[in-house]
Amino acid sequence: MTYASDLLRLLDSRGYIHQLTDAAGLDALAAKQVVPGYIGFDATAPSLHVGNLMVIMLLRRLQQAGHKPIVVMGGGTTKVGDPSGKDEVRKLLDDDGINANIASIKRIFERFLTFGDGPTDAIMVNNADWLDALEYIPFLRDIGRHFTINRMLAFDSVKLRLEREQPLTFLEFNYMILQAYDFLELSRRVGCRLQLGGSDQWGNIVNGIELARRIDGTEVFGVTAPLVTKADGSKMGKSVSGAVWLHEDQLSHYDYWQFWRNTDDRDVGRWLRLFTDVPLDEIERLEALEGAEINAAKIALANAATAMCRGEAAASEAADTARRLFEEGDAGGALPTFAVAGDSIALVDALVALGFAASKGEARRLIKGGGARVDGDKVTDEAWVITIGAEPVRLSAGKKNHGLLTSTQ
Repeated sequence: MTYASDLLRLLDSRGYIHQLTDAAGLDALAAKQVVPGYIGFDATAPSLHVGNLMVIMLLRRLQQAGHKPIVVMGGGTTKVGDPSGKDEVRKLLDDDGINANIASIKRIFERFLTFGDGPTDAIMVNNADWLDALEYIPFLRDIGRHFTINRMLAFDSVKLRLEREQPLTFLEFNYMILQAYDFLELSRRVGCRLQLGGSDQWGNIVNGIELARRIDGTEVFGVTAPLVTKADGSKMGKSVSGAVWLHEDQLSHYDYWQFWRNTDDRDVGRWLRLFTDVPLDEIERLEALEGAEINAAKIALANAATAMCRGEAAASEAADTARRLFEEGDAGGALPTFAVAGDSIALVDALVALGFAASKGEARRLIKGGGARVDGDKVTDEAWVITIGAEPVRLSAGKKNHGLLTSTQ
């Protein structure tokens, strides 16, 4: 489809569109006026992670196309827990914990969006402002009657939990109603006409659109982005040690940069389109590089993604650290190297072999304390086995000790 609006052309050209509720209607609206659009984020931790980055970038693209991003912090819905993609009940937080997380997360959005009072400036709202004030019986009477149990049981977030025979609490079952109510409230309070989200939120978005139409007769729209998986089929945003956090409090600038630098060759072009502002013609040039030259594209990706999330200084510092480690060796000298007889070695043995630990016991304590990294990823499993392919594996102990593992095969 050829779009008339800058918004849908931008989203389409960079690969963000998975589903649209009414492409023609949204396209026409976005071509003639500023469209306020929102995404909701529950405050379950002090930081969001790379797995959240796709939808954060949706809000950034919305603003770049001349529209108004609305960041909805789930001060209310965090008390319930979104069952989408979950196999178990999420740990519930108290108000103090939720509010502390919201304050911390706000700093992340200030790096991706411009906040203010202008027509296209982003705003942040808290759904606790309206959800906490709801009275149960009036809410069931006025809102709950628009939802059938039949339809709610058909949503993937519910079906998958039940098929796996995992408990789904009545509290969680209400989440989709509360999210739909968010859309209704936002359309009333700030004229919101669009909800964006990941593909797993499609059912929740459609619920909100139907609720706004039934109760207020308001025409609102939904857009979802595709599920982000890597070329090898694994989930994007996970490293050896778990989530790749956007906050430097949870993950160093260097490790964040290194996550992007370690991108699979096949994903470089897609990640540049989705997670950076690098122009499309430059992306086409970079993704066409072959062989060892593809590393230049990976460095460009790491620099651009880190600069956006952590700042130009952080990206420059991380790139310089990587250059010294990989090209010059630490402190200008060659990195120590150990040739493994075979294609694998236990992490404990590798730390001893490179001289980073005097004994296996000391190596285990180092690993348990979070001081061991394999190719930039923290490893805390004392039984971890390193597999070595054609390229050397970089092993780090603390901030200063770095070495390489190679295979004799």
